[in-house]
Amino acid sequence: MTKKTILVVDDEEHIRLLYKEEFEEEGYKVLLASSGDEALSQVEKNQPDIVTLDIKMPDVDGITLARKIKEIKNDMPLIFVSAYEDYKHDFGTWASDAYFVKSANLTELKSLISDILKGRD
Repeated sequence: MTKKTILVVDDEEHIRLLYKEEFEEEGYKVLLASSGDEALSQVEKNQPDIVTLDIKMPDVDGITLARKIKEIKNDMPLIFVSAYEDYKHDFGTWASDAYFVKSANLTELKSLISDILKGRD
């Protein structure tokens, strides 16, 4: 069975590295992007199976980036990951498959990813 690939998009390096370590332990291949341009390049080149997307980033907000990713691959599953629960009710986040409020405990996020990917097999 081919490993599923997760693209982690976050401007904070410690978050990217934490997610990479946690997701690799679950058996996923993990790609990292620290900016919108990097994320779009990864999506075009590597066609990940799912993307976790920070909303507040310096170069582009995650909602705008999500639209651009959907233009490249309209069925790409996206999970918005934010420290701010407020965005959960923003119309722009409705295009995502899920919304996760950042926390040190990634159990719920891993479960969301697993459920979304199972539904696509």
